[in-house]
Amino acid sequence: MKQTNVLSEITPLTSENCFILMNRTKEKFNYPSHIHKEYELNLVIGAKGAQRIVGDSIEEIEDLDLTLIANPYLEHTWVNHHCNSKSIHEITIQFHPTLFSEDLLKRTQFKTISQLLKSAQKGVTFSHSTIEQILPRINTLCETKGFYAVLGLFSILYELSLATNVKILSSVSFAQNKDNNDSQRINKVIEYLYQNYDKDISLKEVAGLINLCENAFCRYFRKRTGCSFIEYLTNIRIGMATKLLIDTTKPIIEICYQCGFNNLSNFNRSFRKKKQCSPTEFRQHFAKARQII
Repeated sequence: MKQTNVLSEITPLTSENCFILMNRTKEKFNYPSHIHKEYELNLVIGAKGAQRIVGDSIEEIEDLDLTLIANPYLEHTWVNHHCNSKSIHEITIQFHPTLFSEDLLKRTQFKTISQLLKSAQKGVTFSHSTIEQILPRINTLCETKGFYAVLGLFSILYELSLATNVKILSSVSFAQNKDNNDSQRINKVIEYLYQNYDKDISLKEVAGLINLCENAFCRYFRKRTGCSFIEYLTNIRIGMATKLLIDTTKPIIEICYQCGFNNLSNFNRSFRKKKQCSPTEFRQHFAKARQII
């Protein structure tokens, strides 16, 4: 049975303002898994041991956690988990997707921000060193108003767009965001994988779709997607499995075969490698995260 208790949040951001900043200290996380149309940059300080859940990514955070989400359909939340702190500092910045128009993002000066927002469609988190570097700017933004506050936000996003060790969180299929590649050839392959991920798919078969030999296809696919054909197909299958684990009560072995894995041990091994937990543990974690308090 499909769960429908993901909260669609109405944020305080009005159409007259570019963004809103909420700076607060609290004893615990108590907001359920939710979605909203606004993009969100969320900084959490002093909540070591809490869990960050973005799409189908579940991770235990350290004392500093900074996450950017630029997808109105990507559910997310933070839960207490092993956090024992009674003083959690959270700064949340929400801004309209239209703050950066398509025309503006095509300009040379905004190229890196454009790439950052594209990655953030799956949710991204930043390294400890990057957070320490950007923290003074965020603190300054808390005290800045009007036009200069907008410039401050632009500056923060620009600095984050230059950061290294940015980690993408959710799988492509869970984030409901297939790679927007401008190549008709690679799109043809990706569309085929989404339509047939539950079947046996050979390298020769997909290479033939775009009239390439297997070796040439492997080089082409990695260049266009950043990973191998097998890795990409496995990511799709794991992403589809997470949807079924969350949205249905189907047995895990049924989900295994429905998502194209040829045996349960292979599914469990691939799932744990990607999600650092078993399918059963993942389903249990998400059931708790989605509980509305």
